[in-house]
Order: sequence, then structure tokens, then C-alpha cells
Amino acid sequence: MSKADPIGSSVPATNTSLDDKRRRRYRRILFLTWFLTLDLIMFGAFVRLTDSGLGCPDWPGCYGNVTPLGAMQSIRDAVQVMPDGPVTLPKAWIEMIHRYVGSLLGALIIAICWMAWRYRSTLGHSPALALVTLLAVCVQGAFGAWTVTHQLMPAVVTAHLLGGLTLLGLMTWLSSRERQHLPVSESLRGHFKWAALGLVLLFTQVALGGWVSTNYAALACMDFPLCHGTWWPEMDAASGFALVRGLGEMPSGEMISQPALTAIHWVHRNAAWVVFAYWGWLAWRLRADAGLRGPATLVLCLLVAQLATGLTTIFFQWPLLIAVLHNGGAAGLVLGVVTLLTRLAKPQPQRLSVQ
Repeated sequence: MSKADPIGSSVPATNTSLDDKRRRRYRRILFLTWFLTLDLIMFGAFVRLTDSGLGCPDWPGCYGNVTPLGAMQSIRDAVQVMPDGPVTLPKAWIEMIHRYVGSLLGALIIAICWMAWRYRSTLGHSPALALVTLLAVCVQGAFGAWTVTHQLMPAVVTAHLLGGLTLLGLMTWLSSRERQHLPVSESLRGHFKWAALGLVLLFTQVALGGWVSTNYAALACMDFPLCHGTWWPEMDAASGFALVRGLGEMPSGEMISQPALTAIHWVHRNAAWVVFAYWGWLAWRLRADAGLRGPATLVLCLLVAQLATGLTTIFFQWPLLIAVLHNGGAAGLVLGVVTLLTRLAKPQPQRLSVQ
């Protein structure tokens, strides 16, 4: 590879120039994959909220075909048997598009792993995190298959949601290492452990929210701040939070009861206040540092947005757009919190560039 000097002679490109091109190429595919991961989480919420998870009731194809076009007759037969069932042509396309994008995401992460290993000396860090991300997307693909084969079992669907957010967190971690930001003051680095605890609280709340969504318990309490007109409604937490049961069922196999749905909703609603207060306090403190101000402000804004979309979901009886935005807000909070954690962590040694 060469370039011409002012008098027309050719000289070899420097190693520095080649390294810069490699870094730019790696960063471009990294940020593209990060963006696609966020989009896929949002689209996954759309799949779940439109009841399209069984739009193609087999896996990985649709009635053994690559696209719903080849499964038209099977889809028509399913619609005739159950007109209001989970299989329709629009739902089949929604489910298959989700699978196509997931496959593309997996291919991009494989490319990131190869580049992270191939350019490890240029990038200045180990490819271990990229390999962990590859493992995470493989596990996520398995849960995607189990979501279908286990007929939308709430525990599997919730685990699939948490897997997607874990993947987003890993992609955010990878991306944060490639971004420049102002140094963080040493006096605030001790807040790393508080942010780590906050991440645990956030994932717990996301799991509770996923449990609400997968059990269709969003409208179990139609009033606020009370639930069924009282602070402590009749609840059946043992049945509501039983993990080994089918969709819409009690552990006994009977249809899930209103007290069980109420317990699911009530716990998620009240745990939200804990996360809101904790991250409201911590993010406000972290805003004092210029290097943390951006992600801390994002967390504060998203906390308010989550409160607004959560209440709107109740008052307007679960409109699709608001419900998808509520899921997207949870993903945004994971993004902001992981960014704060990476910046609060001990700084990596600076790479020396060849002049």
C-alpha cells in the first residue's frame, strides 16, 4: 500500500496510518452492531406486545420455510382453525424479521470477535470481552428458539429479555472503550461499587417488568397510586412468581388468577420507586463530574420518562407505542448505567502512538 509524496515518488504507508484505518474499521462495525442491538431489543418488545412470538410456531424457519411466503398455505390453515389465534401472516412476518435481524447481529458479532483478535495489538486490549459477547449472543439465540418451542413460557421469555439487555450492556462496554471522554475525578471513583449495586437493582426491576409483560399483568391494577382501591390488595405471590408454569397458567395448570396477576403488577410497581430513588440520588451526584455528566443526565431523564410511560400505560390501557417506549426506556437505562460503570472503572493504560 503506498501514497505519493509531493514530487510524485511512492513511499510505503506508515504502520500508524494502517493502525488508524484498522481502528476506524473496528469502531464503525462496533457502533453499527451496538445500534442494531438496541433496535433489536425495541423490535423484540414489539414482537412480544403484538403477540407475534408464535407467528411462526417452529424454529428457525416458518413451517419449515425460510420466509412466510413459502408457508402461506400452512398459515391459512392455522387461521381457519383459529381466526384470533397467534398465527397470522402479519405476525409471521414480524416474528421472522426479528429472527433475520438477530441472525445479522450474530454475524456482526462474529466479525467483531475476529477483528478484536486480529487487531488486538493495535486496539490495545484483549479480545476476551468480544468473545464473552459472542457467547452471550449464542445463548440469546438459544433462548430465542426456546421461546418458540416452549410456547412463550414466561420464565423463558423473561430470560430472553434479560439476555438481550445483557448483550446490550456488553456492546456498550465494548463501545465505551473506544470512545474518548473527559477524565473522571479520583474522588468519584469510589462510587463504582454504588453504581454496580445500582446495575443489580436495575436488572432486578427489568426482570420484574419482563415478568409483568410476559404474564400480561400490565393492567392488573387499573388505578394509581392505589391498586384495587387499597394499598395492600389481595395477592397470590406464590402462584404469580412460580417459574415453572406455562403462559396464562397457575402451577396447578389452572388459568392464572386475578390475585396472582395483581401480585406481579404490584411488586413491579413498588420496586420501581426503589430504583427511581436510588438512581435519582446517585445519578445526581455523578453529574457533578464533567466526565460523567452526559450518561448521568441520560439516566435522570430516562427515569422520568419511565415513570411517565409506566403511568400512561395504566391510564390509557396499555397502548402499543407507549408500551414499546417503556421497554426502550429500560434498555436506555442499561446503556446509561453501563457507560457510567465503564467510566468509573480504573482507567486503562494509555496507548502510545508512533510519531
